[in-house]
Amino acid sequence: MKKEEQLHEINRYRDAAFPVGVYIVTRKGIEPNGRGYQDLHWHEELQFTLVTDGKMIMQVNGEDYPLKEGEMIFINRNLLHMTEDLSENGRYVSINFPDRLLSFFPGSRMEQDFVTPFTGNITLPAFVYSPEVPWQQEGIACIREIISMLETENGAGSGGPSFKEYRIAMKCTELWYGLISNSHESIGTPSKTDVRKQQRIREMLAYIHSNYRDAITLQDVAAAAHVSEGECCRCFSAMVRKSPMQYLQWYRISKGQELLRSTDLSVTEIAYAAGFGDSSHFIQYFKRQTGLTPGEYRRRIGRTE
Repeated sequence: MKKEEQLHEINRYRDAAFPVGVYIVTRKGIEPNGRGYQDLHWHEELQFTLVTDGKMIMQVNGEDYPLKEGEMIFINRNLLHMTEDLSENGRYVSINFPDRLLSFFPGSRMEQDFVTPFTGNITLPAFVYSPEVPWQQEGIACIREIISMLETENGAGSGGPSFKEYRIAMKCTELWYGLISNSHESIGTPSKTDVRKQQRIREMLAYIHSNYRDAITLQDVAAAAHVSEGECCRCFSAMVRKSPMQYLQWYRISKGQELLRSTDLSVTEIAYAAGFGDSSHFIQYFKRQTGLTPGEYRRRIGRTE
């Protein structure tokens, strides 16, 4: 496996012939299994995320997008993103689907003129929908209908076929039309420099994700993308909003949180597994990042030490 693939989320659909997925995310986890809260990743599908409860901050390509209950965000394909913050009782629902669903058939005029120029275009990394704007409210209503249909059991029943999949595909196309018809004038052509930065940051993040247990230097991270240390720092500042070493520490703590949730390992064992040389430094950085000690965190989520 290439190191970069560790950031790449491959969505597993129930029906490969109908690749539309719904994910429900809270601070406790994601259903079904996938990449969720405070987990930097990218995927090939388009994503529409509706906040159903509380507030959140979605980070896309290093930019923060604050969202509150009732608002929605579109995230373009192949772009690094994560839920940076989610309120205590926050909840959101994400719908993911591939852009080919919008093309009708490969090579179509619809694909050439209305899909390919927009999908994956880093000049349109994300777009926030507000229920106060009529056309955006229509988009939010589309997502609510899609979610409702996806949560309905399959099967025609006594009343004949439900045509659910066909209706969902129509709603996805309606949603996409609303977005591009109202934002096309602000979308440009990405520069080669921007595309190159995207590739570099993926390579450097993938290196950290693969080697966080080891002693990593700034030089090591920069070498993973064949750039200077200065360029490495500039990429992280622009795309992740942390220095490379800050991100490494943040990622180690996030892995520690994961182990505290999913294992019965001691705090000392988790500290070493997360890449810390001793438990005292792990506890210090853990509290700085989460506001809790590892023991307090475990008790908060209902696990005993």
